[in-house]
Amino acid sequence: MIKDITIGQYFPGSSVIHRMDARVKIILTAVFIVMLFAADNIQGLAVGIAFTLIIFLVSKIPLRMMGKSLKPIIPLILITAILNIFFIRTGDVILHWKFIKITNEGVDTAVFMIVRILCLICGTSLLTYTTSPIDLTDAIERLLSPLKKIKLPVHELAMMMTIALRFIPTLIEETDKIMSAQKARGADMETGNLIQKAKALIPILIPLFVASFRHAEELALAMECRCYHGGEGRTRMKQLKMSMIDLWGALFSTLFLAGVITVNILT
Repeated sequence: MIKDITIGQYFPGSSVIHRMDARVKIILTAVFIVMLFAADNIQGLAVGIAFTLIIFLVSKIPLRMMGKSLKPIIPLILITAILNIFFIRTGDVILHWKFIKITNEGVDTAVFMIVRILCLICGTSLLTYTTSPIDLTDAIERLLSPLKKIKLPVHELAMMMTIALRFIPTLIEETDKIMSAQKARGADMETGNLIQKAKALIPILIPLFVASFRHAEELALAMECRCYHGGEGRTRMKQLKMSMIDLWGALFSTLFLAGVITVNILT
């Protein structure tokens, strides 16, 4: 399951979404999140689902990659569904046995929340799937540039955010290697009660922390050897430029957001 996590990875491509300006993609990701949370009924959420499917098909990212990335959050989705089913007691009763009471509103809310979470993860993941770390850093810095007037270290903040995203796949790979090495030494991490499983994680966490500090030191040394001194006087080989693709993308997203709001008003 560790290998299935694809958060923070970048998949090179030449799709329309790949060619969009990174700044526009960040803004449209925020619009997409607003779109999903603005939907307060299944009809409005259906508009958000349609938007998610369309942008995913346009991005040409393999569906199996998104399926793999959703596996680690299945427990979270199941817990969310169970809490909604058993703790929402309004509506028509479907099943009532002793202290267990399941209503139609509880089931509807559970399904609604599951679909919303899935769409949220699939849609927002496209930001890192279709945007290189360098473009993402430049876009975050450009969007936060007005905060420089209040002496906020915008460049350093954008750099830290991007490095954190970039190192997620690296740490996942490191974790998988450590787990394989510990299993080869006879470590048992799958049996036993909760306390025993927690203790079995110690031989994994300690080497992982050591590896994280080692990667951080190597990165800092590499940046220092290249005379990195922050954003002051820094030039960029690739300049971010908006085009008609970005305009059409913004218009397309705005229409779907307006569609969600319209559905909410009419239903």
